[in-house]
Order: sequence, then C-alpha cells, then structure tokens
Amino acid sequence: MKVFIIAGEPSGDKLGAALMAGLNQLVPHVTFAGVGGEGMEAAGLSSLFPMSDLSVMGLAEVLPRIRLLRQRIAQTAAAIGEHKPDLVVTIDSPDFCLRVLRIARMARPDLPVVHYVAPSVWAWRPGRSARMAPLVDHVLALLPFEPPYMQAAGMSCDFVGHPVVAEARASTAEVAALKARFPGRIMLALPGSRGGEIARLAPRFGAALAQVVPDGMQVLVPSVASQADAMRAEVARWKVSAHVLTDKIEKRAAFAAAELALAASGTVSLELAANETPMVIAYDVNPVTRFLAQRLIRLETVTLVNLVSETRAVPEFLGRDCTPDKIAPALKALIDTEAARAAQHQAMQVTMTRLGQGSEAPGLRAARSVLNFMSLRAGDNPEPAS
Repeated sequence: MKVFIIAGEPSGDKLGAALMAGLNQLVPHVTFAGVGGEGMEAAGLSSLFPMSDLSVMGLAEVLPRIRLLRQRIAQTAAAIGEHKPDLVVTIDSPDFCLRVLRIARMARPDLPVVHYVAPSVWAWRPGRSARMAPLVDHVLALLPFEPPYMQAAGMSCDFVGHPVVAEARASTAEVAALKARFPGRIMLALPGSRGGEIARLAPRFGAALAQVVPDGMQVLVPSVASQADAMRAEVARWKVSAHVLTDKIEKRAAFAAAELALAASGTVSLELAANETPMVIAYDVNPVTRFLAQRLIRLETVTLVNLVSETRAVPEFLGRDCTPDKIAPALKALIDTEAARAAQHQAMQVTMTRLGQGSEAPGLRAARSVLNFMSLRAGDNPEPAS
C-alpha cells in the first residue's frame, strides 16, 4: 500500500509518526511519501520540504508567507499526482491540507482521503465540517465527543484516542539525572513551538515568572530543535534565570519532574496532564487574529483538560487577559499551595481516562481505522473496531 501523508506542525508530526508505526505493524508492505517533521522522518518518511515552512497560524502571521505557502500547496499536490498513492492522509493543518486536496481531487476525483484530527466545530466555525466533506472521506478523531459532528456532515469518523496517553514517560533514572543537573524545585515555561508564539508569549511569560519564582526554583524551557535559537534569545532577556532544553530525554524528564508549569494553550496541556503536572495556561494571538477569534469562538474555555474533564480546573488567561500581572497570582497559588496543585489532579485523571488511557495505543487504533475504511471502500469485510 502506498500512502501519501501530510503533517504541518509538531503535534501533527507526532500523530503521523504513530500512525506510520501502526500501519507498518499491520500491513506487510506499506510505503510513505509526503511532508512531515522529525518524528515522521525517523519513521521512514523523506519529507518533500521542511515541515517548518507550514508551521504558522493566524491571518496576520500567514500573510507575509503567502507566496511560499502557495508554492508548497502546488508542490505537494503535484507530488500526490506523481506518486499515485492508494490513500492520502492529511493531519490537522486544514488551511493547507484542504487546499492541497482540492487540487489533487480535481486530477483524481476518486482519491481516498483520511483526515486525522477532526476540526473543532464544537468550538468555532461549525460550517468547517460541511466544507471539508467534499474533500475528505473518513476522519480520525482525538476527542470522544467529536464523531457525531463529522458523521452529521457526511463523513465516516472513528474516535481513536489521543496519542498523549501512549507517549513514553520518563524513567526514574532519567528524572534523577535531570534533578542532579538542576537541583531544587522545578517548574516549566512553555511559550509555544511556533516562532510567532515564542516572540509574542515568551516576554510575557518571563515577566510573570520574574514576579513569583522563589529562590532555588529552577525554570526549565523545553523547546523543539528548530526554534531553540529563537527561544534562547527570548529567555536571555528574562529577569529570572531559565534553561532551554532540546534533548528529547531531558525534556521528557522535565515534564515528569516539574512541580508546575506555565504553558501556551494547545496539546501541551495534555502532556502536562499525563505527567500530573499542574499548570496555568496563557495565550494570545496577533490583534487582528484575536479580533476575529473573539467573534467566532463559542466556548468558555479552550484548555483541553477543562474541555475533556468538563471542569474549569485549569486557570487560563487568554487574549487581553494574557498579561504578566494576571498570570502571576495564579502561578503563585500553585507554587505556594499543595492543595492548589492537588485540585487539578482529579481533572487530569478523568481526562486521561476519557482520552483512551489503558486501551490500545492510539497510533495502532488509528491504523486499524484507516485499514477498515479502505476495506469498506473496496467492498471487503472490515475488521471489527477495537
């Protein structure tokens, strides 16, 4: 089986790598082509171009790169035509992926397409699923309440679990090694993985931390390798000492060792929840994007732990509230009070259970869903869903 697979950002790269591993486990002969990052390349993909070319969000952030993005759309669609895959899998990044699919489907209307990560139509722009349906046949959902939204738009959809429940946790030895290097209490600062997020959020994070971090507490800043230099440049301006980590094992150990975290909104909140690390979430976008988002978002909270657990356990500071003076008191409560940290643990446990912890690994569940979809399309008897 020939699979063309596209991911546009680090979280999608993780999903793609796990799906590739699952397909390799279940299918005797499967080959991959497409676009991905470090994880997918380690799984055997030779990316058409650096995935970082696509890791941009927000209207104001996209505009300066519109020419490059158009080139990458055309290049990717042409590559699909050249490879003649049995299946295309697009992972998140709908603005890019759907444009690619529109071109690819013009050349090949019967091209089977699976999209991994359901659009958050329950949060904003509910019409997105209807616009996606003509280009996508089957959806792999990360959240248990998403399939009905996709099915209502005319696509098949399976909840396959969130990959965070299957990610490797740090060993006791790895945590001990990190604590030996950074003795004392540890907290994490996670201002994002995109260049725009780092430039926008890191100064505010540093200013908030400077107000509350006590003597002897180590501030660690895990970073993706492609943004490490930008992160170091920002952290160097902070009034509180902090250390940027890029080593995969050290980053994993930092999540396990940390007492608390200040993090950007996104899937990182689930990584923290998996490690039972209490958090404060803070996020902002370009003013133009913020203006539009405030009129579209239909939720009271955007933090995934809050959404999945149906609580408001994790404090969040979004948009105009994403200021050091508002963030700092919430951080201080977590630093000073064990009860404040413990209050989040129950919501984290509920979240992990609902996301599939204790079930088959999501990457393997996703691979089974893809193969069942292909069997149904071919008129075969599919394997029962796990």
